[in-house]
Amino acid sequence: MGQNSSNSKDFEAPEDVLTIGEMAREYGVTLRALRFYEDRGLLQPIRNGVTRFYNAEARARLELILKGKQLGFTLSEIRDLIANHSEEPVRSFELSLDETQILAQLSMLQRQRDDIERAIEELRQTQERLAGSSGVPHASVIAASGASAGASAP
Repeated sequence: MGQNSSNSKDFEAPEDVLTIGEMAREYGVTLRALRFYEDRGLLQPIRNGVTRFYNAEARARLELILKGKQLGFTLSEIRDLIANHSEEPVRSFELSLDETQILAQLSMLQRQRDDIERAIEELRQTQERLAGSSGVPHASVIAASGASAGASAP
């Protein structure tokens, strides 16, 4: 990896760091997402000119960010949770949560799921009404809605 000698003390050995492209591939995120997390202060890669290097600490932070997103937290909430444990690194996103945060998140996710289930039901009913007026057989409408719902599921 192209290091110049004046900055070589700023980062670990090449086998312990990933470039932004390697990081994106390894974690299945876009380069834009990594830059966005950096702009938001969530990640602090080691810089060598314009090249970003991600050490083990940065990789661990990205794993926390991705876990927080998976659990439905906003980036602001994730940043606050990580910042609250700045004196000792958080090893598990779940361990950084208290019972109040867990219960609030469960409640919010349940409301979102209920909203999604209502929207799905309404769309299915609309689709059935439209299929009934266009002569499309009911079974094919249901099969098509199941196939398209599965294709767009997260």
